[in-house]
Amino acid sequence: MKKLALVILTLATLWSCGTVKNSNTMNLKTLHTEEKAVITQLLFKPTDAKVISIQIEKNKSLEEHVSKMPALFVCVSGKAVYSDEKGTKETLQEGDYVIIEANVKHQVDALKKSHFLLIK
Repeated sequence: MKKLALVILTLATLWSCGTVKNSNTMNLKTLHTEEKAVITQLLFKPTDAKVISIQIEKNKSLEEHVSKMPALFVCVSGKAVYSDEKGTKETLQEGDYVIIEANVKHQVDALKKSHFLLIK
């Protein structure tokens, strides 16, 4: 299990650097597998130092657009589908996140009222 956590952390770091293509939904719960009072993990290294809260109502969309820099998109609550022009299509629920690649068209369609954090 510790090896799996290390692999996940390594992949998340590589995604944030643009080295590995975004292919699977990840969840915050999988980052911390040890039993310690406090554990930290580098998840994403922002380039523009912004954290944006986004809310999307049920059956509404964050329309297709392009971000000029990579970003970490975290589902705080609700359920939505993230998709991009490279064929990635991921259902996101509480705790799930995807790394959004720079200069790739993407959109988010809410299946339930959903809240997200966008970190870039």
